[in-house]
Amino acid sequence: MTRIAFSTLGCKVNQYDTAVIHSSVADTGNYTIVPFDDEADIYVINTCTVTGKGDSESRRLIRKAQRQNNKSKIIVTGCYAQVNPTEVAGISGVSMVLGNEEKLEFKDYLSSLYENPDDHRIFVGDIFSRDKAAIKHYNLSRFPSRTRAFLRVQDGCDSRCSYCIVPLARGNSRSLAPSDIIKQVNELSQKGYKEVVLCGVHLGGYGRDISNKLCLSSLIERILTGTDIQRFRLSSIEPREITDELIDLVASDKRICRHFHIPLQSGDDFILRRMNRNYTAGYFEDLVLKVKEKMGDAGIGCDVMVGYPGEDEDHFKNTCRFIEGLPLTYLHVFSYSPRPGTAAYHIKETVKGDVKRKRSDIMRRLGEKKHMEFINRYMGESVHILIEEEMDEITGLLKGYTGNYLKVLIPPPPPLENGGTLNPPLIKGETGGLTGGHGGLVKVHLSGMVNGSLSGELRH
Repeated sequence: MTRIAFSTLGCKVNQYDTAVIHSSVADTGNYTIVPFDDEADIYVINTCTVTGKGDSESRRLIRKAQRQNNKSKIIVTGCYAQVNPTEVAGISGVSMVLGNEEKLEFKDYLSSLYENPDDHRIFVGDIFSRDKAAIKHYNLSRFPSRTRAFLRVQDGCDSRCSYCIVPLARGNSRSLAPSDIIKQVNELSQKGYKEVVLCGVHLGGYGRDISNKLCLSSLIERILTGTDIQRFRLSSIEPREITDELIDLVASDKRICRHFHIPLQSGDDFILRRMNRNYTAGYFEDLVLKVKEKMGDAGIGCDVMVGYPGEDEDHFKNTCRFIEGLPLTYLHVFSYSPRPGTAAYHIKETVKGDVKRKRSDIMRRLGEKKHMEFINRYMGESVHILIEEEMDEITGLLKGYTGNYLKVLIPPPPPLENGGTLNPPLIKGETGGLTGGHGGLVKVHLSGMVNGSLSGELRH
């Protein structure tokens, strides 16, 4: 059978899209899925273009695939392919380029892959012509290397932050109907997944294109009443879209993970205005404190950008002081990268590369400090974690995450008398567990740290 390998860059939405492609191919029975590091006949690279680093990493993966098998077919899709299809098609070894909507019809394009092999085949449509979110009810039986499933409930973005290329890659905001979402959550639950992550390009904008009565909170309420999923998690939500209703809902139901990822970008009001963000630092602070008042155990992470044009040393220090004073639990730090087609692209860069790198290092260290403060609160406590399928690469221990997004490492269960091993979920009397690529929630007593993560022992 034809060997096919996948690699995904970027956000959870991309990971969901890859799972759809993966499942559509597996359903045919004509392909063998192999790791991306192995020799394959077809390589599929689902790209990201949020930063210039994403583009360069995409090109690196294309070169890697070609080195592994110079006779292979390389299919490039995702946001880099959507925004710059001609550029991508011109990279040596690329056989086909698929846009963000076309990739969801991946199986249909495979049949033409070997036609006119010397031609670069580009299938990228006008993303802004799409007024409905695409949905595919493939047999999503496996999210590679994961025990939680991602479910894209929304696509596209109507905001126009000055630095952001995502709307050009994903189009306008489009939401799935609640009935389709309920159906997919139930299907994933039946397949053994204990957690579903609701994700979207602009998740907080869910439902506006369908009805003025639909919003993210109303969707969550329908999931709670219409499914039996053990727990679900929300991906990134914009500050203005975390309403009091949403906070109260998360605080009131243990099935919803107490984990918020809220993009900040800057803690300086001057820079926020230049970025065309629709909130102030004061608004963001009030929001975080409100979440913590309702849920003292909530994990709260945020994105922070350094080096935006016009950011001087005082602006950067304002952001550092602002973050220092907030009960945040982790940071995602990245440097400003000019993206063609954005409002900020033609602004003269005022922050040099070495200064960006220095500021990134400072901000990452601050993020590590915040994370350690949060971790230390849980030493000696007992928590429930969702066991991942794969062992931790560095320590070789089992790994899992709490609802508030703390990584926990535990030793594998002891051998049985017959030489087998006991699944952690079976210790709780459940079935399934690690079998078939799905984990289970287990209780762990936290007693130490290993390689920067909490560690502990299983509790019966």
